[in-house]
Amino acid sequence: MIKAALGLVGLMGALAAVPQASAQGNSDYSVLIISRERLEVATTCEIGVYLNDQLSGRLFQEQSTSFNLPPGPVDIRLRLLPGQAPGCAPGLENQHSQRLTLHAGQISKYRIAMDHSGLHLNKASLDY
Repeated sequence: MIKAALGLVGLMGALAAVPQASAQGNSDYSVLIISRERLEVATTCEIGVYLNDQLSGRLFQEQSTSFNLPPGPVDIRLRLLPGQAPGCAPGLENQHSQRLTLHAGQISKYRIAMDHSGLHLNKASLDY
């Protein structure tokens, strides 16, 4: 019985020496949320999200994705991806990108929209 009690005290002492994880303090990254939750893009085609010209996410209708990114500028390009849904054949698209500047600890949300110039991001509220 005494051995068990001493073992328990020793275990609790060892756990107290382990540093606790904390979400407080300076964050060295930012969170970027891109959503296709609204039906502003009238197509069933999958949309590819390119961060700095690298395919980083794929979105169908009613989906969203998030990225943990270092602070600083990031170029975001959106394009329709062929092949995953009927009628989504590759074609000529406007290959423009948007540049966002992210700050450490910042959470930004954007929604995908479409107009005469193609796909683009609109700032959205977080609604938490």
